[in-house]
Amino acid sequence: MNAFAKEISERSGQDLSRCYQCGKCSAGCPSVEWFDWPNHGVIRKIQLGAKDELLKSHAIWMCVGCETCGTRCPNDIYISQLMDALRNMALEEGVKPAEPAVMTFHQAFTGSVSRFGRVHELSMLMEYKLKSKDYFSDLGAGMKLFAKGKIPFMLPKVKGKGELDTFFKNKGKG
Repeated sequence: MNAFAKEISERSGQDLSRCYQCGKCSAGCPSVEWFDWPNHGVIRKIQLGAKDELLKSHAIWMCVGCETCGTRCPNDIYISQLMDALRNMALEEGVKPAEPAVMTFHQAFTGSVSRFGRVHELSMLMEYKLKSKDYFSDLGAGMKLFAKGKIPFMLPKVKGKGELDTFFKNKGKG
């Protein structure tokens, strides 16, 4: 196993040597049409040491983390864990995200959870819209959701907020 594959395996907790390229992960993936390569192709690229190609890819940003790949894999390989490891590595190495809007949404989402202890849809969407400069593309749908009470103005108090504060302070490491 090359050094890149070994590092991704360690970071993700996934044993890539168990993948025999059956393609079941790719067949069930709801996001694969937006990937540069199918899921099993991402594993093969890791096995071949194509680090630069992967860190600049769209695939690592378009994975929604649904874990359908892992539930279908006969060897219990969760590609979503690999994608997390690849995204983190790309950010650590200063590689510009191939999908900046996804990164902007991720930051707005985690920022909302960090501040409120859960997602506060209204503030998260406002932050995302301001940062992405996509102000009005879905305003009609947003207004309908708000009018029906699906996007609450205020949130109830969340239990365990201190534990979440510790989690975010430690950057998700426990």
